[in-house]
Amino acid sequence: MSCFYCEKDQRLLDLMLPLAELEWADVYLFRDQKHPGRCIAALKGHQDEIWQLEEAQRNGFFGDVSLVAEAVSRYAEADKINYAIYGDKVSHFHVHLVPKKEGGLQWGGPFTDDLPKVFLEPQDFQAMGREILRRMEEIAAERKRTPPKHLL
Repeated sequence: MSCFYCEKDQRLLDLMLPLAELEWADVYLFRDQKHPGRCIAALKGHQDEIWQLEEAQRNGFFGDVSLVAEAVSRYAEADKINYAIYGDKVSHFHVHLVPKKEGGLQWGGPFTDDLPKVFLEPQDFQAMGREILRRMEEIAAERKRTPPKHLL
């Protein structure tokens, strides 16, 4: 089976919107927004396991994950970001970044996708993406990093 993170085909676009390209990660805004701001950071280049990454690649990728997580947290005013790394069905190494608020949806446990999906109107979804990108740019500047390449 081919990898939709590598192919960047319709299977990927049905689930998420390309948001930004960072040095080590491609960033996507998940279409199901039951957790507003949920994003995915996918490793550039196909690897299945964390131990397959060279040290610089692993450190760089998680630096990018950190930047995205802070941007999502600022956007969503989250009390906590949940990080999920699975890979049973989609083996390409990627991290789900799921903002949560204390007392809110699925607080106190892992997020799941078995609840009804929440899809925003296209203009609202695009506006959310632009706001997360703006925060990514701010954080990149604060950290003296290369700004994200916009894909939105």
